[in-house]
Amino acid sequence: MVIARSLLVAALGTVAVTPALGQECSQARAIYGDRDGAYELRFEPVGSESAVTSNHFKVAVLKPDLLLDGVVMPTGEPERATGIIMHNCPTGDVTGEELRKCTVWQGPVYSVDKTGAIAEIPAEDAPAAHQILLPDFGPALRASSAWGKGKAEVDSWDAFTLKGCAA
Repeated sequence: MVIARSLLVAALGTVAVTPALGQECSQARAIYGDRDGAYELRFEPVGSESAVTSNHFKVAVLKPDLLLDGVVMPTGEPERATGIIMHNCPTGDVTGEELRKCTVWQGPVYSVDKTGAIAEIPAEDAPAAHQILLPDFGPALRASSAWGKGKAEVDSWDAFTLKGCAA
């Protein structure tokens, strides 16, 4: 487990983690964990005011050190925050079929505050949400290219609770 966490830190870069929670931490720096400690969501700055996406994050499967890419963007009518989590997507000019094959999960992204109220995910410069919900993430992961021997093999919960803040 120590080796797995060390490799994960190396994959994510050397990021200091502070226990700062809630008001002290922006959504772009928030770190969440599932109840079993098997998955971690690490939000990161989008990096461009002209980006179509509103939030970026990585999903770390702590055993066996698998890293998935996630984005949140406004879609639909009425507009809602929709997330996409991908595994080994090709870069450059990608076809819809290629994107479909590498998509692990797609759906609405909700935040939950400490009173249990559900809302949209905060903007990246807003205070971090207490919890993030990715409805049906666990079942979608099991049916994806990121599941199986040498990949994710432990079920994930759909709820992730704030556990820290990247410095």
